[in-house]
Amino acid sequence: MTHLDNELGDLRNNLIEMFLLVQKQLRKSMQALEANDQNLAREVLFNERRVNAEELKIDRECENITALFNPVAIDLRFVFASFKINSHLESIGDSAKGISKCILESNSKFDPDLLRDLQLLKMYEIASSMIEDNMYALQHDDTNRARAVFNKDVQLDSINRDATGIIASYISKENAAVMPLLNMISIVRRIERVGDLSSNISEEIIFYVEAKVLKHEKEKS
Repeated sequence: MTHLDNELGDLRNNLIEMFLLVQKQLRKSMQALEANDQNLAREVLFNERRVNAEELKIDRECENITALFNPVAIDLRFVFASFKINSHLESIGDSAKGISKCILESNSKFDPDLLRDLQLLKMYEIASSMIEDNMYALQHDDTNRARAVFNKDVQLDSINRDATGIIASYISKENAAVMPLLNMISIVRRIERVGDLSSNISEEIIFYVEAKVLKHEKEKS
């Protein structure tokens, strides 16, 4: 193995650690939502600094590999893709932080019937599985697993589209306080955003492995 191979292996391992970290942040934010656990929500906010530190560390790795080893072909694509994947993962961490902030601002337990109607826990399960798919795809250069993410994003988009009507109906029937419901809409949007970011990560994995830029294909269609 060359020195470059070792550096690329370390970069891949650190990206997997970043995947695990943001997935854990998202899981904790949803547990805090379901149980109205204010302390767990605060823990997510506190751990955000670790997510930011990991992002900076991986960025520096990408820069150093490019500057010191002048990678080409698939190695260069991997470094470029890693740089973008890292940014998307940090944004997923931001979504978990945003969910936790909404929980703290609401300061009361959300109606479990509304959580069920909005399919929030289902949204989380889908979003978490998208992170899992991409993590596996990156570990094994599996573009089929990466492409599986796109269909799951469609599911999240569908649930998201129904959310505003469900909450509007809830307000009219329950005469509920508006602020917690606005926070609920924000939570739905943030989980949907995790889906978008996961799709972006899938595109980067496919670009790295197959040298295909899917964004351009979407623009033509």
